[in-house]
Amino acid sequence: MFRQLTPCLALLAANLANAEIRDLILVAGQSNAVGYDAYAEELPSDPKDAATMFWWRVGDPPPDEFDGTSARQWTTLQFQPRTPAMSGDAAKKTGRQYGNFNKKTKGGFGPEIGMVRTLATKETRPLAVIKTAFSGTSVAADWNVGLPGKADACYRSMIDETKTAIAYAKAKDITLRPRAFVWVQGESDANAKDAPAYVANLSAMLKSLRTELDAPDLILLIGVNTRFGNGKNAFMPKIVEAQKEVAAALPRTRYVDTVGAETLPPTHTHFSAAGTLEVGRRFAEALLSLEQIK
Repeated sequence: MFRQLTPCLALLAANLANAEIRDLILVAGQSNAVGYDAYAEELPSDPKDAATMFWWRVGDPPPDEFDGTSARQWTTLQFQPRTPAMSGDAAKKTGRQYGNFNKKTKGGFGPEIGMVRTLATKETRPLAVIKTAFSGTSVAADWNVGLPGKADACYRSMIDETKTAIAYAKAKDITLRPRAFVWVQGESDANAKDAPAYVANLSAMLKSLRTELDAPDLILLIGVNTRFGNGKNAFMPKIVEAQKEVAAALPRTRYVDTVGAETLPPTHTHFSAAGTLEVGRRFAEALLSLEQIK
């Protein structure tokens, strides 16, 4: 004979039944994580994007009210609208230069789209993506947890957005389980001053991220536009080697090669829309491959 549940137990059972668990993918970095030249107009539509929860902040440093955001609420996977760069005295005072996407387009997207679409062809796990990316930023000057003041402004924004987004999802009975961190950055550290410290600076940031999110097993996927500088930047090979060194040293970390992904001439500073989708696909394949290793 079964006993009838008390009202409290019945409510708990109902809440557990309604609770949802989603894998969380974090995306961060500089302009190729933003998707500065990955034009929204060139993004093929896919109705399955609506199955993925999406939260974002994209702009350039410092993180501020001029960034493009999802208004601190969850929406569904999509391109992000363009917001203009500051101008005049305000721009001179803050050093703001870029806005979030090329002024020729209505918006853009980063590797999150290609990554999620690739994963959707191989699994049915529900996903959520939090993206915080800022053009023209270096680990040394914007994401560096080892330096005081504004040196870590972009890192702190990423942590704040992530924790807030996780809490907002929890309020809707959705538990987000950190699965992977996608890092597309390194171009702004490809210089004589910052390149030698890139291994130490990036390692410190990645370790801090795992600690602050209480996610010691978070998979870390790191990459950079290897064609930045169009073959004329002598420090790009050093950044690539640094990323490989970091990936070899940290557990559950992989360097994702972007060689051959389409970039825009004549400078080849940014991936095109097609290149950005391809980079996202490579990150997805790297994630699945790394998860198979016991």
